[in-house]
Amino acid sequence: MARKGKEQSKTGSLIELVTIVAVALGLALGIQAFLVKPFRIPSESMVPQLAVGQRVLVDRVSGRFSDPGRGDVVVFKPPKGADDGRCGTSNSSTMPCGRPTKERSETNFIKRVVGLPGERLKVVKNQVYINGVRQEEPFINKGTPCAELCNMPEQITIPKDHYFMMGDNRGASADSREWGPVPKKWMIGNAFMTYWPPKRIGRL
Repeated sequence: MARKGKEQSKTGSLIELVTIVAVALGLALGIQAFLVKPFRIPSESMVPQLAVGQRVLVDRVSGRFSDPGRGDVVVFKPPKGADDGRCGTSNSSTMPCGRPTKERSETNFIKRVVGLPGERLKVVKNQVYINGVRQEEPFINKGTPCAELCNMPEQITIPKDHYFMMGDNRGASADSREWGPVPKKWMIGNAFMTYWPPKRIGRL
């Protein structure tokens, strides 16, 4: 009888362990799906703040109750055609793209919010001007080259519920200058912390 009792105890402990693991896994997946999502930096567009391979945590909750702010680093779905620089409207080479294509891509991008809905925006020597006023942008990579997207002095008006996104490494960033502002509904959330590599752990 004692042996049978021990076997039942072992079986009960195993079931308890499996249950705990299943619940923990479910909570982890739930947190990632609804609260916080890890994201790996895929390109050099956010250098120097974020390097290729660096990992950040993305807040998926607060964006549902508030709008993105200027300077926020956001993970989002870009417009379909962003990979080949497709704009959703015809525009000249001296004008930023004023509207995205109607469909979104399934790729995740990370950029910084530089323009808000209803604002008039242009780019001169890699610097953003909002409503005619040059913006203070201390986060820009000072060594970034002045590429073909450097000078776009013809201003656009950012559509309602859309946000103009640009990389900090302006000369190596494909962003809203090419494929237009991003609708709020395509945004996944704000990147608020970097957790890898360990030497770069900290808030953004």
